[in-house]
Amino acid sequence: MFRRTFLKAALAAVLIAAAASGHSAAHAEDASFIVVQSTTSTQNSGLFDYLLPIFTEKTGIEVRVVAVGTGQAIKNAANGDGDVLLVHAKAAEEAFVAEGNGVERFDLMYNDFVIVGPAADPAGIAGTGDTAAALQAIAASGATFASRGDDSGTHKAELKLWQAAGVDPAAASGEWYRETGSGMGATLNAAAGMGAYTLPDRATWVAFENKGDLQILTEGDTALFNQYGVILVNPEKFPAVKAAEGQQFVDWLLSEEGQAAIAAYQVDGQQLFFPNAM
Repeated sequence: MFRRTFLKAALAAVLIAAAASGHSAAHAEDASFIVVQSTTSTQNSGLFDYLLPIFTEKTGIEVRVVAVGTGQAIKNAANGDGDVLLVHAKAAEEAFVAEGNGVERFDLMYNDFVIVGPAADPAGIAGTGDTAAALQAIAASGATFASRGDDSGTHKAELKLWQAAGVDPAAASGEWYRETGSGMGATLNAAAGMGAYTLPDRATWVAFENKGDLQILTEGDTALFNQYGVILVNPEKFPAVKAAEGQQFVDWLLSEEGQAAIAAYQVDGQQLFFPNAM
């Protein structure tokens, strides 16, 4: 009787230990990756393909990126779908934190936007360093302009530039102002096909291969500055957030090593992003 009871107790202990071990292993496996809600520009430019293997080798944490427009990325993160948010629309990012969805926003890096258009340049904006004047000329000429129209960070920036130029492009929607409702790559393809002007960030433009006869026509204006920020999604509001691993990623990006890695990334000899967290 004693032997049978002892064996039952021993078996129970083994099962409990195995279950605990299995739970720990499952938890460890689950914790080995994080989800980053981010923009298409950081993905399409190849930056993540360069950065993430460096971080994973250092920490063992895999980073899975959901690359969508900034507006959608913020909505996804505001639903608790993700551990880290990395986008480029500062006012919307600050609102995200103020609403309790994120812990703290940090400047991470910057680049700039450019206006590209066909070599024929029907609006005559080539060499114009004044963005407002360039957009006014495009509107006045009725030359086709392809907008993302997707509530992305680039789209938000574009609308602010039109507003600063005193032009309401929505009034010409479907005429000279064409909204693709798509990402930057698809919008650049549309612009190349239509011989249209458009506004990409420089990193996406440099990495884009199907340029056709499109070329940069307006650049260098301070109004074209493009800041990126990074935020840990709030684990107090969303308990499923992998706070420790997500914070490791944020800290690494902001560290001297992470900032140096961002600065080192180039395409065709051009640095695409400039770290400014330090």
